Amino acid sequence: MATTRSANKSSASSATAATATTYAHAPSSFSLFWLAVSLPLVIWDCGYVLMRPRTMAGGDLHWPLWVPYTLYGEVDHVYGWKAFNAGSGFTSAQGFLNVLETLMYIYYAAVYYQNAVPVGGRKAVVGRKAAIAVLVAFSAAVMTLSKTILYWLCEYYSGFDNIGHNSVRDLIFLWIIPNGAWLVGPTLMIYELGSELVNNLAGGAGVKRD
Repeated sequence: MATTRSANKSSASSATAATATTYAHAPSSFSLFWLAVSLPLVIWDCGYVLMRPRTMAGGDLHWPLWVPYTLYGEVDHVYGWKAFNAGSGFTSAQGFLNVLETLMYIYYAAVYYQNAVPVGGRKAVVGRKAAIAVLVAFSAAVMTLSKTILYWLCEYYSGFDNIGHNSVRDLIFLWIIPNGAWLVGPTLMIYELGSELVNNLAGGAGVKRD
């Protein structure tokens, strides 16, 4: 009996030690909130962009889902008839990248919600699945931020060709604030996930020296 108790105690101690040394990841409240808000909006945006002109004003798919894009297409001509009639490929190209990023974010969220277990009083994904999910989400956030910066720079270097016609008020409330969210959200995710990756690599990537 004493031998059995000792064996059980030893097994429990080994399991605890293994858990303590296994990489564990739990998304921050901000990351979960940002994904819950941004993913449906990006999917909506992808649908509009990649199914143009059917989703544009006058198209058979325009009403009711993409009606708000009538206004936005007038605010930002990248989304309006100007760019479409000019055959600009930028709008669809960034829409295609949005699809890839969205799939990466969905993978990250799915891994967490399907595999999270109690760790230290919170739910977390552990082991290799956690590491891959964090790497995928970090990469997606870098892609999102880079693409958004490129979007802004295209306007700057074109003399604000697609948005310069707006009043200051419309520009602030209908373009800068909405698009600015995609600078803030990914930046915070990059900081959070990047810090976690660096801390874990710095703490567990020791190299033996002769």
